[in-house]
This record gives sequence, C-alpha cells and structure tokens, in this order.
Amino acid sequence: MGDNVSKPTESVMTPANIITMVRICLVPVFVAAIISPWPEWIGFAELDVRKAWIAAGIFVVISGTDWLDGYLARKRNEVTDFGKFMDPLADKILVTAALLVLIELGAIPSWVVLIIVAREFIVSGVRMVAASKGEVIAASWYGKFKTVFQMVAIVLFVVKESPAFGDSSSGFYIGLYVLSWTVMGIALVLTVVSMVDYISKARHLIGFKPKGGAAVKERPVAERVIDAAKERGLRIGTAESCTGGLVSAALVDVPGASDAVWGGVVSYANDVKQGCLGVSSDTLAVHGAVSEQTACQMAKGARETLGVDIAVSTTGIAGPGGAVDGKPVGTVWIGVSSASGEHAALRHFDGDRAAVRRQAVDAALKALLDEMA
Repeated sequence: MGDNVSKPTESVMTPANIITMVRICLVPVFVAAIISPWPEWIGFAELDVRKAWIAAGIFVVISGTDWLDGYLARKRNEVTDFGKFMDPLADKILVTAALLVLIELGAIPSWVVLIIVAREFIVSGVRMVAASKGEVIAASWYGKFKTVFQMVAIVLFVVKESPAFGDSSSGFYIGLYVLSWTVMGIALVLTVVSMVDYISKARHLIGFKPKGGAAVKERPVAERVIDAAKERGLRIGTAESCTGGLVSAALVDVPGASDAVWGGVVSYANDVKQGCLGVSSDTLAVHGAVSEQTACQMAKGARETLGVDIAVSTTGIAGPGGAVDGKPVGTVWIGVSSASGEHAALRHFDGDRAAVRRQAVDAALKALLDEMA
C-alpha cells in the first residue's frame, strides 16, 4: 500500500547482514574451540577441562545473533534479498558444523545428523519448486521449535563432553546424558513433523496424489465463502486498501456470487478511508493506515455503508516501498465486522508485491469463512 512511501534499502552491507556474515565467520571459531588443543597452544593447559563450556558459550553467542539480525532488519526496514538468503543459510551452516563435530567427538551417532541434514535438503528443494511457480509456503511453528530444540540439544551435548564431569558413571553425568538425548529426541521428532507438514502444504506443487488416481482438488476458498453466505442468508461487503479490489474480484468470480456479494469499497487513499468508511482522522494520525484500529473501522464502515451482514477489510504494505519503522513490507491487517463486533488479525507475508497481495486475499477470504463458521 502506498499510504506512507519510503524507499527500501538497496545496500547489502546493512547492520543485519553484517551480523549474519559475522555469524558465519564465527562457525570455524566454534569448531576450533571444541576440537583443537588450543589451551596447550596458549600455555594454559588447565583450561582443557573447561574447553567444552567455552565452546558451548561461543555456540550460544552465535545462535543469539540470529535473533539480533532479524530484529534489526525489521526495525530498520532493511529486509534485503541477500539477508533472506544468507540468514537461514547461516543457521544451517552452524547446526551442521556443530553436529559434524559431535560425530567426530563420538558424542552422537551419524544417523542423527543424517535425519536433520536430509530434512534441510528436502525442504530446500520444495522451496525452490514453490519459488519457481511463484508461491510461498508459509513456515509453521513446528519448524521454529525444531530449530530451538536442535540448538539446545547441541549445547547440552557439547557441555556433556566436558572432562570436568569426571567419571561417566557419576549421577550428574547420567542425568545430563538423559536430558541431552531427551531434548535431541524432541528435536528429531519436530524435524520429521515439520518436514511432513511442509511437504503436505506443497503437495499440489510436487505431484503427490491420493490413492486411486488423480489428486482431489480442494474447493477454492472464495467458492466456500459464497456457499456459506448463501446457506446462512448473509450479505458480504469488502473494504480494501493494499489488495485494491482483489478480494471482491475473487468473490464475484464465483458463479452465483450475486446472491451474497453486495459490494465493496477500494479505499487506497486515507481520504477515502475517512470519507467513505468513516475511519477517524485521530486513528490515522495516531495508529496509521496500517493498524488494527484502522482495519476494524474500515470493516465496520463497509458493513454500515453497504448495508451488509459481514464485511472484511485489508490494509497493509505490499511493497516494494511503503515500509515504515516497525511495519516492514508484507505487514497486513485483516479486519472483520459482523453482528458480533469487529476484530482484526496481523499477518506478515513474504515475497514480492504480487505475492503479498495474493496472500492477503487468501487471508481475507479465510477470515470471512471463519466468521461465518
């Protein structure tokens, strides 16, 4: 949406990207810290018993920069294609390097690493196929928790190798051993589940078909929205900013839509939001056009102006410009108004302008469907 236009950064050397590259450069430091006899090299052999702890600390610091570069990129509106490519790559390099080191130390068997690395190859391949067809497969929480549990498990296994624990038959060592494998077990389960979830979302792209012949095509959401509205005798309206009428277009593409769709308002400019939808100037001044409050007032204004039973609104930043502090490209609010009141949901979409708008349309249609459930 073009309500607040600012030019996105073209530079690769942003603070976030620099941190990402430093993170990659620190991976060999972690590897050397855990497997090389560096305490002897510097004349402090007594540090050998603490070497694993120091290596674990380095790993934690490197892992922590993953959050920092993402935070800086969003806050400074410096999300770059280079960063989108290098950030996940840096995580994979770090995790893979740590797992290979643990194999060399005899701390974990190779099959553990095979499962984790194979998952990354498979998911990366699916992403490439999706990107080639202009689709973005949304990551699930399984993947995020998978990464967290993998990182924690690696730290525990690294610490477990410390000679400071002495005899492996000690109670503390046994407890740490059990804890390490428990966390790693959870990480492996999430690794497999997240892979299956990702493949399931992309099954229409990679040719998976159900047993018995051709793939069963799921009914389009717009068609389900129209059917649900007609079954309940509801009239639908829309108020669109960043989607520019695409939600209405998706609905009226469905045969018989005239029985449910009453109309829509494309309120790209703030003056239209105020004049046609009743969005208050105070709301726009304090919260901005891309906000929960504006999305709710847009939906409410459409419902009242069009005289419908339920209305959906979209307001966001589709890019490539328009990003402001705290609201990067891909930020979209979806608002809904019905007899039960107004509410809005914040969404963050990836991809170019067309991809963001397409995902916003899908989210708006699903919001309508959920409201009528």
